[in-house]
Amino acid sequence: MANYTLTTPLTSEDTKKLQAGDTVLLNGTIFTARDAAHKRLVELIEKGEELPFDLEGSIIYFVGPTPPKPGDPIGSAGPTTSYRMDSFSPTMLKHGSKGMIGKGKRNQAVKDACVDYDGIYFGATGGAGALLGKQITSAEIIAYPELGPEAVRKITVKDFPVTVINDTHGNDLYQMGRAQYEVKD
Repeated sequence: MANYTLTTPLTSEDTKKLQAGDTVLLNGTIFTARDAAHKRLVELIEKGEELPFDLEGSIIYFVGPTPPKPGDPIGSAGPTTSYRMDSFSPTMLKHGSKGMIGKGKRNQAVKDACVDYDGIYFGATGGAGALLGKQITSAEIIAYPELGPEAVRKITVKDFPVTVINDTHGNDLYQMGRAQYEVKD
Protein backbone atom coordinates (compact mmCIF):
# COMPACT_ATOMS: atom_id res chain seq x y z
CA MET A 1 0.00 0.00 0.00
CA ALA A 2 1.26 3.42 -0.99
CA ASN A 3 0.58 7.07 -0.19
CA TYR A 4 -0.21 9.61 -2.90
CA THR A 5 -1.08 13.27 -3.22
CA LEU A 6 -3.28 13.99 -6.23
CA THR A 7 -4.76 17.14 -7.71
CA THR A 8 -8.05 17.22 -9.59
CA PRO A 9 -9.15 16.74 -12.26
CA LEU A 10 -7.90 13.16 -12.29
CA THR A 11 -6.76 11.29 -15.39
CA SER A 12 -6.70 7.58 -16.21
CA GLU A 13 -2.95 7.75 -15.60
CA ASP A 14 -3.69 8.94 -12.04
CA THR A 15 -6.32 6.32 -11.30
CA LYS A 16 -4.57 3.32 -12.85
CA LYS A 17 -1.60 3.64 -10.49
CA LEU A 18 -3.82 3.44 -7.42
CA GLN A 19 -4.44 0.15 -5.61
CA ALA A 20 -7.07 -0.77 -3.04
CA GLY A 21 -5.65 0.19 0.35
CA ASP A 22 -3.61 3.15 -0.88
CA THR A 23 -4.08 6.42 0.98
CA VAL A 24 -4.51 9.63 -0.96
CA LEU A 25 -4.51 13.32 -0.08
CA LEU A 26 -6.75 15.09 -2.59
CA ASN A 27 -6.29 18.70 -3.63
CA GLY A 28 -8.31 20.87 -5.97
CA THR A 29 -11.97 20.98 -6.94
CA ILE A 30 -14.44 18.22 -6.18
CA PHE A 31 -18.23 18.23 -6.36
CA THR A 32 -20.81 17.13 -3.82
CA ALA A 33 -23.92 15.18 -4.73
CA ARG A 34 -26.17 12.68 -3.00
CA ASP A 35 -28.99 10.51 -4.31
CA ALA A 36 -31.55 13.21 -5.20
CA ALA A 37 -28.92 15.21 -7.10
CA HIS A 38 -27.54 12.07 -8.78
CA LYS A 39 -31.01 11.22 -10.05
CA ARG A 40 -31.30 14.64 -11.66
CA LEU A 41 -27.77 14.53 -13.10
CA VAL A 42 -28.32 11.10 -14.68
CA GLU A 43 -31.64 12.28 -16.14
CA LEU A 44 -29.77 15.19 -17.79
CA ILE A 45 -27.18 12.76 -19.19
CA GLU A 46 -29.91 10.48 -20.55
CA LYS A 47 -31.60 13.46 -22.24
CA GLY A 48 -28.28 14.64 -23.68
CA GLU A 49 -28.54 17.92 -21.79
CA GLU A 50 -25.71 19.92 -20.24
CA LEU A 51 -24.70 19.21 -16.67
CA PRO A 52 -24.02 21.97 -14.11
CA PHE A 53 -20.34 20.94 -14.06
CA ASP A 54 -17.90 19.11 -16.31
CA LEU A 55 -17.76 15.41 -15.41
CA GLU A 56 -14.41 14.85 -17.15
CA GLY A 57 -11.88 13.86 -14.48
CA SER A 58 -14.23 14.86 -11.68
CA ILE A 59 -14.54 13.44 -8.20
CA ILE A 60 -17.97 13.42 -6.58
CA TYR A 61 -18.23 13.41 -2.80
CA PHE A 62 -21.37 11.80 -1.35
CA VAL A 63 -22.01 14.32 1.42
CA GLY A 64 -24.76 16.55 2.81
CA PRO A 65 -22.74 19.08 4.82
CA THR A 66 -24.07 20.99 7.78
CA PRO A 67 -24.35 24.79 7.63
CA PRO A 68 -21.04 26.59 8.16
CA LYS A 69 -20.14 28.49 11.28
CA PRO A 70 -19.53 32.21 10.64
CA GLY A 71 -16.30 32.61 8.68
CA ASP A 72 -16.09 28.95 7.62
CA PRO A 73 -16.79 27.81 4.04
CA ILE A 74 -18.70 24.70 5.17
CA GLY A 75 -19.79 22.87 8.28
CA SER A 76 -19.28 19.24 9.16
CA ALA A 77 -18.78 17.27 5.92
CA GLY A 78 -18.72 13.56 6.65
CA PRO A 79 -19.41 10.95 3.96
CA THR A 80 -22.83 9.41 3.48
CA THR A 81 -23.52 5.75 2.77
CA SER A 82 -22.62 5.16 -0.86
CA TYR A 83 -24.93 2.31 -1.85
CA ARG A 84 -27.75 4.84 -2.44
CA MET A 85 -25.75 6.09 -5.46
CA ASP A 86 -25.03 2.59 -6.85
CA SER A 87 -27.69 2.83 -9.58
CA PHE A 88 -26.27 6.16 -10.77
CA SER A 89 -22.49 5.79 -10.39
CA PRO A 90 -21.84 3.60 -13.48
CA THR A 91 -23.43 6.27 -15.70
CA MET A 92 -21.40 9.02 -14.06
CA LEU A 93 -18.17 7.05 -14.59
CA LYS A 94 -19.08 6.21 -18.18
CA HIS A 95 -19.48 9.92 -18.90
CA GLY A 96 -16.12 11.03 -17.52
CA SER A 97 -16.12 11.09 -13.74
CA LYS A 98 -12.98 9.46 -12.31
CA GLY A 99 -13.78 9.16 -8.64
CA MET A 100 -16.35 8.96 -5.90
CA ILE A 101 -15.96 9.49 -2.17
CA GLY A 102 -18.27 7.94 0.40
CA LYS A 103 -18.50 5.22 3.00
CA GLY A 104 -19.54 1.59 2.82
CA LYS A 105 -19.38 -1.06 0.14
CA ARG A 106 -20.50 -0.75 -3.48
CA ASN A 107 -22.34 -3.21 -5.69
CA GLN A 108 -20.72 -5.24 -8.46
CA ALA A 109 -21.98 -2.90 -11.21
CA VAL A 110 -20.07 0.01 -9.63
CA LYS A 111 -16.93 -2.09 -9.20
CA ASP A 112 -17.18 -3.20 -12.84
CA ALA A 113 -17.62 0.42 -13.97
CA CYS A 114 -14.46 1.37 -12.04
CA VAL A 115 -12.59 -1.21 -14.11
CA ASP A 116 -14.27 -0.30 -17.42
CA TYR A 117 -13.87 3.49 -17.08
CA ASP A 118 -10.71 3.83 -14.93
CA GLY A 119 -12.68 4.99 -11.91
CA ILE A 120 -11.87 4.90 -8.21
CA TYR A 121 -14.12 4.60 -5.21
CA PHE A 122 -12.49 6.35 -2.27
CA GLY A 123 -13.58 5.88 1.32
CA ALA A 124 -13.62 8.76 3.77
CA THR A 125 -13.81 8.16 7.50
CA GLY A 126 -17.37 8.22 8.79
CA GLY A 127 -17.80 10.07 12.06
CA ALA A 128 -15.01 12.50 11.22
CA GLY A 129 -17.15 15.09 9.43
CA ALA A 130 -15.95 18.04 11.51
CA LEU A 131 -12.32 17.17 10.77
CA LEU A 132 -13.00 16.56 7.06
CA GLY A 133 -14.81 19.90 6.85
CA LYS A 134 -11.58 21.62 7.92
CA GLN A 135 -9.90 20.33 4.72
CA ILE A 136 -12.45 22.22 2.60
CA THR A 137 -11.25 25.73 1.82
CA SER A 138 -14.22 26.94 -0.26
CA ALA A 139 -17.74 25.79 -1.02
CA GLU A 140 -20.31 27.13 -3.48
CA ILE A 141 -23.75 25.75 -4.38
CA ILE A 142 -23.82 25.36 -8.16
CA ALA A 143 -27.05 23.39 -8.72
CA TYR A 144 -30.31 22.38 -7.05
CA PRO A 145 -30.27 24.75 -4.07
CA GLU A 146 -33.78 23.57 -3.22
CA LEU A 147 -32.21 20.27 -2.08
CA GLY A 148 -30.67 22.07 0.90
CA PRO A 149 -27.70 20.11 2.24
CA GLU A 150 -27.98 17.76 -0.75
CA ALA A 151 -27.50 20.54 -3.32
CA VAL A 152 -24.60 20.16 -5.73
CA ARG A 153 -21.61 22.08 -4.45
CA LYS A 154 -18.28 22.92 -5.98
CA ILE A 155 -15.76 22.61 -3.18
CA THR A 156 -12.04 23.15 -2.99
CA VAL A 157 -10.10 20.70 -0.84
CA LYS A 158 -6.56 20.77 0.56
CA ASP A 159 -4.98 17.49 1.64
CA PHE A 160 -8.39 15.80 1.92
CA PRO A 161 -7.64 12.28 3.27
CA VAL A 162 -9.21 9.26 1.55
CA THR A 163 -8.45 5.57 1.11
CA VAL A 164 -8.83 3.62 -2.14
CA ILE A 165 -11.60 1.04 -1.62
CA ASN A 166 -12.31 -0.06 -5.22
CA ASP A 167 -9.59 0.38 -7.83
CA THR A 168 -9.34 0.16 -11.63
CA HIS A 169 -8.05 -3.41 -11.35
CA GLY A 170 -11.18 -4.85 -9.74
CA ASN A 171 -9.79 -4.98 -6.20
CA ASP A 172 -12.02 -4.32 -3.19
CA LEU A 173 -10.35 -3.33 0.08
CA TYR A 174 -13.29 -4.63 2.13
CA GLN A 175 -13.00 -8.09 0.57
CA MET A 176 -9.20 -8.05 0.85
CA GLY A 177 -9.34 -7.18 4.55
CA ARG A 178 -11.90 -9.85 5.29
CA ALA A 179 -9.93 -12.50 3.38
CA GLN A 180 -6.89 -11.89 5.62
CA TYR A 181 -8.80 -13.14 8.62
CA GLU A 182 -11.05 -15.78 7.10
CA VAL A 183 -10.65 -19.21 8.63
CA LYS A 184 -10.14 -21.87 5.96
CA ASP A 185 -11.35 -25.41 6.63
